Amino acid sequence: MLYQAYQAHSDLMAPVKAFARLALEALNGPFPAFNENILVRNLSAAYEMIDRAGLTHARPPYGIKGVPVGNELVDVTEEAATSTPFATLVHFKKDISVPQPRVLVVAPLSGHFATLLRSTVQTMLRDHDVYITDWHNARDVSLADGPFGFDDYVAHIIHFLEFLGPGAHVVAVCQPCVQVFTAAAIMGEDNNPAAPASMTLMAGPIDTRINPTKVNDLAKEKPISWFERNLIARVPLRFKGARRRVYPGFVQLSAFMAMNMDRHVRAHVEMFHNLAGGDRDKANQTKAFYDEYFAVLDLPAEFYLETVQWVFQDHLLPLGKMTYRNRKVDPKAIRHTALLTVEGERDDICSVGQTMAAHDLAANLKPFRKRHHLQAGVGHYGVFSGRKWEGQVYPIVRNMILQNDG
Repeated sequence: MLYQAYQAHSDLMAPVKAFARLALEALNGPFPAFNENILVRNLSAAYEMIDRAGLTHARPPYGIKGVPVGNELVDVTEEAATSTPFATLVHFKKDISVPQPRVLVVAPLSGHFATLLRSTVQTMLRDHDVYITDWHNARDVSLADGPFGFDDYVAHIIHFLEFLGPGAHVVAVCQPCVQVFTAAAIMGEDNNPAAPASMTLMAGPIDTRINPTKVNDLAKEKPISWFERNLIARVPLRFKGARRRVYPGFVQLSAFMAMNMDRHVRAHVEMFHNLAGGDRDKANQTKAFYDEYFAVLDLPAEFYLETVQWVFQDHLLPLGKMTYRNRKVDPKAIRHTALLTVEGERDDICSVGQTMAAHDLAANLKPFRKRHHLQAGVGHYGVFSGRKWEGQVYPIVRNMILQNDG
């Protein structure tokens, strides 16, 4: 009943939001002077806040139209390179004559769309031929397409790397670091020619026993049966994925917001005052952030539960117990894929040391193929977005890829 209750509330709010939208359009009508009245501005701001209330369940656009390459601005076009029912491999195609290193960016499947990595992709596009795993909303995937679990995620990574062919590189952000590391180990053991030339793991939970965060503690507080009983719901009948068991995106978002509720409340209060005060630039910055933050997708229940249990509760990878398709995963099979790990000094989601643990696991990888970077002064998102990502982290990522390309 969890999903049905949420959808019923969303349906009830629809006419309220529609009224607020019409009222806002009327107040912002053909009489600009009227809008200068302080009462009207406050009312307009209130109606806009009501109109914006609630979540969306469709992927926002990446909106990357061009990037600087050398001394010129190059157009960027999105194309679906290949797809499955659960994901599309999106290629950000540039019309340039000089080939650049091919990079697969693996986005998290954790309640938000891959567009959350828009700035990561935009930065990397300057020097690389970039592809990204664009995960689909599970509520839009037919039950006939079968389940999607941890192994299926790993299989998608292998499939996409094989599609790109030998010599490609992979960059994993946050949650999929475990799956990418697993894929690299399997491909290494199989002598797969498409095994990545380099693997960059950014702020990912390779070993959450190290410096556990609040997120890690919450994952271990309850048995996996509690997560399945209380957090898993079935998609309502109106959607393509009707009856599919999912971990709803709105539940994940609620958990994220609860960790920093005061900050989110302050942000919305400030947005109201900025709207009422006529400071549209500041208001638009906040709106852009929450347009992305409030766009949520549902996770297949199998993937969510297996990730919680295998990564955060049972620590299968660092304990040497991880399997893939009933095969034991051997990290020592990673012998030729160069490894870069990146962590944020103030990361309260994936703390210092958890990602770096990959170096000890890849024991047969030569030291000259390994590098670790601890970025000072950033939290979780600062590892892959913002000024320090662009100015300090990205150059290291770029150099790792360049050193191991070709």
